[in-house]
Amino acid sequence: MTGASGGVGRAAAVEFARRGDRVALLARGREGLEGAARDVADAGGVPLVIPLDVADYGQVEAAADQVEKELGPIDVWVNVAFTSVFAPFDEIDPSEFKRVTEVTYLGYVYGTRVALARMKPRDHGTIVQVGSALAYRGIPLQSAYCGAKHAIQGFHDSLRCELMHDKSQVRVTMVQLPAVNTPQFSWVLSRLPKHPQPVPPIFQPEVAADAVVYAAGHPGRREYWVGGPTALTIMANKFAAGLLDRYLARTGYTSQQTDLPNEQAANLWNPADNRGRDYGAHGVFDDRSTARSYQVWAARHRGLLGGAAAAAAVTAAYFTRSHR
Repeated sequence: MTGASGGVGRAAAVEFARRGDRVALLARGREGLEGAARDVADAGGVPLVIPLDVADYGQVEAAADQVEKELGPIDVWVNVAFTSVFAPFDEIDPSEFKRVTEVTYLGYVYGTRVALARMKPRDHGTIVQVGSALAYRGIPLQSAYCGAKHAIQGFHDSLRCELMHDKSQVRVTMVQLPAVNTPQFSWVLSRLPKHPQPVPPIFQPEVAADAVVYAAGHPGRREYWVGGPTALTIMANKFAAGLLDRYLARTGYTSQQTDLPNEQAANLWNPADNRGRDYGAHGVFDDRSTARSYQVWAARHRGLLGGAAAAAAVTAAYFTRSHR
């Protein structure tokens, strides 16, 4: 589990632990990793802490070796780690843009590469790529992050086709997330005048974590959409991208900022949680976040809903015929 020190990665690690899993926790921040290890142990899992930078392929390769040596063969690999910069594109230094791309995109590539190298010979395993509605729809002030998420989407599609061509039993799936209440809005580099926020409506990280664990257990679907806003965003971009451009040009700046001053920890180059603070899974928007998604429930029960709809249609037709 990359990105396991906070946010969705940490919440997902706990969800895996509740199944009794052995969970490798990969991230840079020592404080967050130790906190995640306690959470995993408390939930009934077996934690393994491995500090690393996912932008360094050698470190990711060494981590995979350590996982298999200490925990056994890797059954599920989840890519979550990322970093970002909140700023207009021309205010992002090229070195910063490169860093975001190396962590948020190449970190997924490297994690997938080391996992496949171990899964393909066994013809078994699942890789989960944690994406975003922003993998389909770029928004202002997040050009580096959106570019990386779009790249992950293309990479995922290509890899999935190759595995299907090889008739491999290794599965890869992607989970597209909505706005989530994670610590990222308190620790990514920001040049905005006000404190950044996720575009409402906001979901708690446990909603995303539940979807990640479900996808790991049901990897036959090419991707999962989490939350009504994710589904609406992807569909609206498919059929009305131009209108979304204009809408986001008007609202995208204000909707991503609170009324509070911008006070960020800035974890782009160094982890924010190596300064004696464990940020945990949740951000600062608990009072504005929801812990459930009806869209997720409906997506998992499509057969049940389809049967109910068919039954309702038959019943309506019967009573209409009887009335006539």
